[in-house]
Amino acid sequence: MGCCSARCVLVLLCCLQLITALERQAFDFLGYQWAPIMINFVHIIMVILGLFGVIQYRSRYVIMYLLWTLMWVGWNVFVSCLYLDLGGLSKVRLMVM
Repeated sequence: MGCCSARCVLVLLCCLQLITALERQAFDFLGYQWAPIMINFVHIIMVILGLFGVIQYRSRYVIMYLLWTLMWVGWNVFVSCLYLDLGGLSKVRLMVM
């Protein structure tokens, strides 16, 4: 059993995020919704920059990647709660406003 460093874990995480983002991008192209396509494209660019930062020991890129990942997770939690009507969020109430 080998021990992975934090750098190795971040490279693995970036690669997994890149694969899932590319899959999501392919399915978004099937639906012709341009906003998710553009946001996924920005996500792919940020993941590539994060991967570059991890490999090249660029701390600014890694910090930017971590901040983007926190925002990305927050956005996905918000959208999930919105569609499931959790936490007082309702699609009907947001449409009326």
